[in-house]
Amino acid sequence: MEFMIMIFLSRSNTPGDLLKEKLDQLQCHFTWRPQKETIDLDDMRFRLQYSLTWRVKYKAALHNQLAFVNCLQGHFEEAIENLKEAEKILRENHKDDFERKSIITYGNFAWVHYHMGQLTEARSYLDKLEVICKPLSDGPRYTAMIPEVYGEKGWSLLGSGAEFYEESKECFAKALEQDADNTEWIMGYARALSRLESLSGTPESRDQSQSVKHFRRVLELDPDDAVAMMLLALKLQRLRQNVEAYKLVEKVLQKTSDLPHVLRYVGKYYRQRGYVVKAIKLLKQALELTPHSGFVHHQLGLCYRRKLKYTHSRSPRKPEFQQRAELIKLCKYHFEKSFEHRQRSAIKPQLDFADICITSGEYSRAEEIYGRLVGLEDIRSENIQNICLEAGLFELNQKKSETNAVSLFLKGAKIECNSIEREKCCINLERWADRKLIINAHDSKALGIKAFLYQLDGIRDKATEYFEKALEFDPGNEEYVSALSQLRV
Repeated sequence: MEFMIMIFLSRSNTPGDLLKEKLDQLQCHFTWRPQKETIDLDDMRFRLQYSLTWRVKYKAALHNQLAFVNCLQGHFEEAIENLKEAEKILRENHKDDFERKSIITYGNFAWVHYHMGQLTEARSYLDKLEVICKPLSDGPRYTAMIPEVYGEKGWSLLGSGAEFYEESKECFAKALEQDADNTEWIMGYARALSRLESLSGTPESRDQSQSVKHFRRVLELDPDDAVAMMLLALKLQRLRQNVEAYKLVEKVLQKTSDLPHVLRYVGKYYRQRGYVVKAIKLLKQALELTPHSGFVHHQLGLCYRRKLKYTHSRSPRKPEFQQRAELIKLCKYHFEKSFEHRQRSAIKPQLDFADICITSGEYSRAEEIYGRLVGLEDIRSENIQNICLEAGLFELNQKKSETNAVSLFLKGAKIECNSIEREKCCINLERWADRKLIINAHDSKALGIKAFLYQLDGIRDKATEYFEKALEFDPGNEEYVSALSQLRV
């Protein structure tokens, strides 16, 4: 027995295992939370490649993240080339603080060589990191939590999906503690904050003007930042400060009218303002430059859906009928393209696609989309609630399945996230329960749902009353018994 344990221990302490223990201490893309199972790799690769083509800023960080994606997809040589390019950019642009800037790049180098089985090369990068980090930190040997590390981690998390927005915001906040006037970190913080403000269940959504002051600060330090101008314009538009928003958009178009990452925001601005034809023109220009952009495809789909609302003819003989059919076709095409490589992250485009399928009577296609979305795990609570709401309405209105609809509404309502979608799930549950109880005052399921809703609102006496009534007609129901026990405690 002792001999077998010794063999096991010797196997678990191979050079590769010992090296991995050290690699796990690093701060780089391979040790941050987003992994292969939680991000859409093809979509991220497309976005990074386009950013490298069209953007001047942050190219070293973009190469770093692309190296991570290429490595996860088994493209090791491409990953090494990405990292060499990142190192070259850092040497050229940051001669005085190259070592501080290279911590993440060298960490990624070590991990890629490890995945390639090149353990000697991986160790050489660990040695470099130990030399760099020793004077910068009293903590781990191979890394240092300095603003450059926090900042690049923030950008990586921000681009990895909505589940990581909170952590991204905290990273930028940490970077800014030591470097308060760094426009890169202020911009990252503003973008993370703005995205959280747009999610109905977050604390940030209660005051959607917080990001405005940070976008303004970016423009104080860098008046020519066109992306900051457009993101500020979109926030002001949302806050109904339309005059200032319009002036910013006009200024952007005078300065920069040919960059896709600017055009797409201008297109969104005009779509939201109701100038759909102008929006389509701008978004098509952006799409020519970035044909795989899920964002642009989604915006175009929304434009065509808006036009669809004004075509009502059901007669095949009228030109409007053909126009309607063409608009439905365009909506479906662009919505589907927008989530082609984003099955996990593009929840709203998939719900929009299902909605268009319902409009065109393709219920089986809509059912397929809802079925896949309901099965997703490890996504934001607001997204799960939105899926439950839309899928529940489909079951209720198109499939006439009250049982399935109630089950979905309940799932959404039970998630502890006070979003608009949760509120709508509760409204649909209440309507259903009230309708049922008018027909049959002894319906235990309807009584149980009323009890749950009262419990959710904190009205304990009514919740207790309705759970007790539900148990009269469904004695032994474990869910009701458990809820009553909690209420009585």
